[in-house]
Amino acid sequence: MHVLVVEDDQAIASSLTLGLQSAGMTVTHVATGRQAVEESQYDLMLLDIGLPDFDGFEVCRRVRLTSQVPIIMLTARADEIDRVFGLESGADDYVAKPFGLRELIARIRAVTRRLTPQESATSTTVIGDLTIDSATRRVTIAGVEIELTTKEFDLLEYLTREPGVVYRRNDILETVWDTEWYGPTKTLDAHIAALRKKLGHPEWVIAIRGVGFRFEMTS
Repeated sequence: MHVLVVEDDQAIASSLTLGLQSAGMTVTHVATGRQAVEESQYDLMLLDIGLPDFDGFEVCRRVRLTSQVPIIMLTARADEIDRVFGLESGADDYVAKPFGLRELIARIRAVTRRLTPQESATSTTVIGDLTIDSATRRVTIAGVEIELTTKEFDLLEYLTREPGVVYRRNDILETVWDTEWYGPTKTLDAHIAALRKKLGHPEWVIAIRGVGFRFEMTS
């Protein structure tokens, strides 16, 4: 994967470049919005909002005139209005600084997977005794089918995309329910509880206090 890093802070850009390269990605770095708009040979853009010429929102809008390449915005501003503005400008995801490299790489892979059409051969996920068939929306454990509601299936499918990765509560709600979810987060807790019960292995869905949940099949 070829990632375009648009970041005017050289220290951050260097750190990102080294980290992404260590994960097997090719990286091109530019420091201005104008340079970003002129680039075309890349698979995903990591876009800082605070650029010296025009901001990341404007870069995103201009890129979207000609391309649907995945864009993840990076910013030190964590205000909800900035996030909403970024998504409305055409960004596919939004990461607030500081962030960990593992989280960023997981988000890159998740965005790429979400936006890339999947072949039917990859519609089945197998983790130990658990089999999830996305094409037929069937779940089995050791060959025994588990009856899940639509949202329970969507939730399980989302959490098992990257076993071991922690997914934040808001990200789960926005992806599984709606990108503009404003309802109570107790809805998520209720579905997690129901999913644990139906799986018969509550320890597989692990709560990370104050953050979110991860799926990990323990022995």
